[in-house]
Amino acid sequence: MEFIIERASGEDAKMMADIIEKVWDDIDNKQWFVADNSEYTTRILKEENGLGYKAVVKDSGVVAGGFIVSLPGMKEENLGRDIELAEEELGKVAHMESVAILPSYRGNGLQYAMMQQGEADLKKMGYRYLMCTVHPDNLYSKNNVIRQGYEVVLTKEKYGGYIRDILLKKLF
Repeated sequence: MEFIIERASGEDAKMMADIIEKVWDDIDNKQWFVADNSEYTTRILKEENGLGYKAVVKDSGVVAGGFIVSLPGMKEENLGRDIELAEEELGKVAHMESVAILPSYRGNGLQYAMMQQGEADLKKMGYRYLMCTVHPDNLYSKNNVIRQGYEVVLTKEKYGGYIRDILLKKLF
């Protein structure tokens, strides 16, 4: 099966939110994945507070998964604040947010492919710090981002009581 990674638009917001919700509904350990709600996904894609990507099956056009990048700017939730990044660097932080792959398409490297496309776009846009959070026991996702050059820089409570590893990749 071949896939194409495409940028998602505001019109894709509901479909992307539906994929995230479906993946969350199917996950056994709910603490591993804090799903972005439809409102958040719509805001990211329609108000351009971030970027969206979708993995599309080349032959059928079916969307197999989605990926959301948020651009927190100087907001309080910027993960750069957690690692005490200098104030003048906070605007160069991008959050590699939710990756959701529908069950029948897992194992095709889609998380990796979408994150790589996002990283390339963010680098062109001048972002220097890519950050994400992963549940410490979610080894599949954690190893996937570590394989892409991210390092665990801190483990702490986030998102209203969920323990998360905070990972960082510097682009230069």
